[in-house]
Amino acid sequence: MKQPHQIIVIVGPTAIGKTKLAIELACHYRCNIISADSRQFYKEMTIGTAVPDEEELSAAPHFLIQHKSIHENYTVGDFEREALTLIDEFSAKTNKTIVVGGSGLYINALLYGLDEFPQVPEVIRTELNEMVKDRGIQWLQSELNRVDPDYYSQVDSRNPQRMIRALEIYRASGLTFSSLRRAKTKQRPFSFQIIGLTAPRPIIYERINLRVDKMLEEGLIDEAKRLWPHKKLNALNTVGYKELFNFFEHKIDLVQATELIKQNTRRFSKRQMTWFKKNRDIKWLAYDNALEESIRYIQTTNQF
Repeated sequence: MKQPHQIIVIVGPTAIGKTKLAIELACHYRCNIISADSRQFYKEMTIGTAVPDEEELSAAPHFLIQHKSIHENYTVGDFEREALTLIDEFSAKTNKTIVVGGSGLYINALLYGLDEFPQVPEVIRTELNEMVKDRGIQWLQSELNRVDPDYYSQVDSRNPQRMIRALEIYRASGLTFSSLRRAKTKQRPFSFQIIGLTAPRPIIYERINLRVDKMLEEGLIDEAKRLWPHKKLNALNTVGYKELFNFFEHKIDLVQATELIKQNTRRFSKRQMTWFKKNRDIKWLAYDNALEESIRYIQTTNQF
């Protein structure tokens, strides 16, 4: 009997070394890589999203990376469908696929299935949007924290679209977003193992600071300036670009923008870890000895 296709998922906070490990494992197992980074999907965003460089991309086949435009609507449901289709195609030739990224919602959709939420009347959505306009994002944050503190602890609290989505579902059904996300896992035609990379917080922060400095050296300011006219697009509601947009508009200086990018990226990494730490399927490994430990873990686990 043929064994199910095997998915090796690499997660962890930003700048921890996920790309490096994914490529090393893909080379070791001679398999493909699917990106699960929600900002690396867009072809106009390269430096600010830490897209693998040409050498890294040529080391192993990459999929779902820079395949969409910032002007296209691309949802987590779209990602789920495309990733499942690719895995089905890969399974005819290889027995493994690497999935790598720091976007927990996208990884969960692929592994466990996208949650089925109740339909929301348009009047509720309109009302919530109007209330946010009148009362501000702080009201939205406070209201979500009141009705669904579990989800509030994980969501990007500066992303009004996701918070509104959670509140509208609650108001439409009386059920919290977090409880609906804990619904029964969908059956998948593959087995999976999740490897999480970790390090002491000071090391993570140091790596983040160094990455931001490198991005600026590589031309992040010019890249952001090209994207500035499109700043209202959801794809550009992203750390590294938002701060530079404020710099271009003379709201802050470049030193402040740089420090804010580092600070907001550190905050983002904390939210990533909050999300991933709730997943008991993850095997946590030290970032600086990950390849050897990952291969050993993959070979010894019962699933593989």
